[in-house]
Amino acid sequence: MPLFKRNPFGHYLFIKKWLIRILGIVSHSRYRSFNSLQIEGSEILRNLPDKQVLFISNHQTYFADVAAMYHVFNAALSGRDDTIKNIGYIWKPKLNAYYVAAGETMRAGLLPKIFAYVGSVSIDRTWRAAGKNVNRQVKNSDISNIGKAIKDGWVITFPQGTTTPFKPIRRGTAHIIKTYKPVVVPIVIDGFRRSFDKKGLRIKRKNVLQSMVIKEPLEIDYDNEEIADIVTKIEYAIEQHPSFLKVLSPKEAEEYVKEEEELNKKREFWS
Repeated sequence: MPLFKRNPFGHYLFIKKWLIRILGIVSHSRYRSFNSLQIEGSEILRNLPDKQVLFISNHQTYFADVAAMYHVFNAALSGRDDTIKNIGYIWKPKLNAYYVAAGETMRAGLLPKIFAYVGSVSIDRTWRAAGKNVNRQVKNSDISNIGKAIKDGWVITFPQGTTTPFKPIRRGTAHIIKTYKPVVVPIVIDGFRRSFDKKGLRIKRKNVLQSMVIKEPLEIDYDNEEIADIVTKIEYAIEQHPSFLKVLSPKEAEEYVKEEEELNKKREFWS
C-alpha cells in the first residue's frame, strides 16, 4: 500500500491503519477479559463483497458498539469463527470500513476526532441537536457522503438514530437503501448498555455476557418496494419492532423504556 494513499474522504490509510491497531489493542480486553462477547455469523461476513455493503443494527452505546463490530469484522475476515481470540487479526485491518455518526458527537473533543478518523461518516441529525429536539432538512452532502462510503466499502448505520430501544426507524435509511442498492446485513447486539456507560468508554459492570448476531442479508426489491415496507423489514431484522416488547411483561416493558428515556434526557455530548 502506498504510504500516502488516501480514502475518498481524504484520510491517509497509513494513519487510519495505525489508529485501528492501537485502538483495537486498547479496547480488546473490554470484550474478552472484563466481559465476554458471544458472536454468531462470522461466516456471513466472509461471504460478503468487499464493497457496497450496509450494516443495520440496534444501538446501545455511542462507541462500544462500533468498536466491537470492528473487532468482529476483522477477526472474521482473518478466518476466525465467532471469536475475537488472539488479537493478531488487528495487524491487517479492513481499511474501507465506515460508520455513520452524529457530527456534533464526533467534533466534540480530541478523542471523538480520533475515532472519526478511523471511519466516521458524520452527519447532522435532522431530529435532535445539542440534546434538544429539532426539525431541519436533510443535508444533501450527508446523503452523498454515506453513498460515497457505501461505494468504497462497508458501512455501519444505526437506523433508529438513538440508543433508546424500540424507537422508530428513520426513513432516511430506507431511502439510502433504495438509492444506493447495497447488500443490507442486519446485526443484533445486546449486553453493551449493561456493561458500559452511555458513551461506551467507561466499564460500568464486569462479567456481562455481550452478544452480537450477524444475520443473512435482507432480500429487498430496490426498485419496487415501498419505503414503509423497507422500514418494517428493518424493524423486524434488528428486533426493534414494537411486537418484540411482548417478550417482556407489560410492567417490565414500561419500566425498561421509561428508564432508557430518562437516561437519554441526561446525556451530554462530551461536556
